[in-house]
Order: sequence, then structure tokens, then C-alpha cells
Amino acid sequence: MGRWRAAASLLLSPVAAAGASKSSVPAKPPFHLHRPSASTSFYFRFLNSRPFSAIPSRVSVEANDYDSEPPFYAQSQSQAKEDEETGKIPVKAYFLCTSINLKSMQAENLSNVIPPTSRSSNYIALRFCDFPSENTEFGVWRYMVVFQYGSAVLFNVEDHEVDGYLDLVTRHASGLLPEMRKDDYAVKEKPQLDEDMQGGPDYIVLKTLDTDSIRIIGSVLGQSIALDYFVSQVDGMVEEFADINRGMEKTGTFTMHKKKLLQLVGKANSNLADVILKVGLFERSEIAWRDAKYAQIHEYLREEYEVTQRFGNLDFKLKFVEHNIHFLQEVLQNRKSDLLEWCIIFLLSIENIISLYEIVRDSSAA
Repeated sequence: MGRWRAAASLLLSPVAAAGASKSSVPAKPPFHLHRPSASTSFYFRFLNSRPFSAIPSRVSVEANDYDSEPPFYAQSQSQAKEDEETGKIPVKAYFLCTSINLKSMQAENLSNVIPPTSRSSNYIALRFCDFPSENTEFGVWRYMVVFQYGSAVLFNVEDHEVDGYLDLVTRHASGLLPEMRKDDYAVKEKPQLDEDMQGGPDYIVLKTLDTDSIRIIGSVLGQSIALDYFVSQVDGMVEEFADINRGMEKTGTFTMHKKKLLQLVGKANSNLADVILKVGLFERSEIAWRDAKYAQIHEYLREEYEVTQRFGNLDFKLKFVEHNIHFLQEVLQNRKSDLLEWCIIFLLSIENIISLYEIVRDSSAA
């Protein structure tokens, strides 16, 4: 054992001497020290952090561990909402006038007219590809359905492009409204949908959006926005008659010329005729009659926009207007009769005075 110790000491003595000689000389730093940057400090913090373990640690998932919703759940909700918003094709309905010359408009935009698939002549469908699109889900195509009674429905048109399309309509419009009416809707295409359509809040989901679907959606939205206008007109008449009735309640009489009353009669009758005849509120669409899936879209949208109920309210208001018109006509007629009676009384009085004058004159002459 002593022999092995001696050999080991002989071998280690040169190494120790070399280390002692090196330690006697002051060593220079191998590189210039500098202040670590943000990325370097992050790197060191990462290295000094808690090392990963192969055994997963227990993490509490109790409900009170979060002040609000879990981050992943909130993120998934926001992602779902974004996914719901993306892929929607905007639909904008406008009622801008009381009549549109479809023939002249069709002649001016002949290259954009979609050939009709039904015999209906109160609208034309146009397709455009002139403007760049931000909505890539539906391509760069724009669609516009224009109705003779004054509605225009735009598909896949951005807000800043609306004026350009409506200018094409106003060139052939008459009876422009001082304030245009507008309504917004949306369509979402979902080819993997099991059914042909599915309803949603302020939008409809279709398996495929074709030109016939565009015509059906446009017809219901065009009728709805036109119905809004006519309801507002009748509301104005109802308010006017309400003011007359309040005045009669206070004074016991009313002041209205027969001409004004006849104007109200004509306005009420023309509104009802426009809703039924021009707008075609109760006419069945030929496209919906041919195919059940279009009929389903048509019925769903009419229920969604409560077209029948709103027309029922309009009809009730028109009956109120009609009742007031008949009442005021009777009052005016009675006034006229009273005036005629007073005129007859006045003429008879004149005649009696003249007769008395002749009798007195003859008696004085005799």
C-alpha cells in the first residue's frame, strides 16, 4: 500500500506545481463584461426558473380559483363568436322611392341582368363584378334585386359601395322619398348543413346561396321595408285624426276643409292599394311554388319579419282612419245641409218681405 502512495505522489507533483505557477500570474478576463440586454435577462430568468418535471404537478381547477371565466373558455367563446361573424354575406334593403322604371333600368344594365326564372315582372335581378371585395367567402360578385314599387336589396355590398349601386336605381326612379328607409340582414353559407336552411339571430344559414335564393330573400326584404314605409304613412294619418278628435273633445267642433278630408281619403285608399297590388304582399312566389326548399325560405322569412301580423296592424289602423273619415264626412254633410236650410230660410224671408212691401204699396195707392 505504501508503494502505491509513493507512485501517486510522484505522478501528481508536476500537476500541482503547474497549478501553483499559473495561480501566481494574474488572469485577464476572456471577454469584455457588459450589461445584459432584455432578451439576455429573459434568457437567464428562464434558466433560473423552476425546472420541468416529468411528473405532472397537481393543479387546482376549482371554480373559485378564477375571478372570472377560465381564460381558455373565454377565448373559445370569443373565437366561436368570431367564427359566427365570419362568412356572413351582408344583405341591405332600401326603400327609396314610390316607383322605378324597370324597363329603362334593364336596358341600361343589360350586361348585368340575370335571366329571369319566373313570369313575375315587378322586379329585376342584377349581378356585378366591378368593385373589389373584402368578403372573400362569397367571391367578388355583387347582387342587386330592384322592385318596381321602390325597393332595392343589395347582396355582398360593403357600406362604402352602397351609394354607387343606389345611384344606378335613382336614375330611373320617380317619387323619391325625402328620407330613405334601410334594413340590414345577413346570409351565411354552410355546405355541410344537414337541412336546406337554418334560422339564426338576424341571419339565415343556407346550404347553398344561388340566384333563386337571392330572389326569394330579396322579395321578402323588399316587401318588409316597403311595408315599414306605408305603416309610417298610416301612422301619420292616425296621429292627425287623433289631434282632430282631441280638439273636438275640447271645443265641440272641428275646422277642416272638405278638400283636406278628401286628400286624406285618397291617401288612405292609395296606401292600401299599393300594399296589396304593387307590393304584392299576398302573392305567392313562383319560385317558392316550384321548389319546396325555396318555399321554406320564403315562409321562414315572412314569419321572421312578421309580414302578416304587420299587415294586420296596418289594416286595423286603416279601419280607424276610415271610421274617422266617415264620421267627419257626415259632420261636413250636416254642416252643408244646415247651410242650405239657412239659405232657404233667408230666401223665403226675402220673398215674404217683398210680398208685404207690395201689399202695403197697393193699399196705400188705393
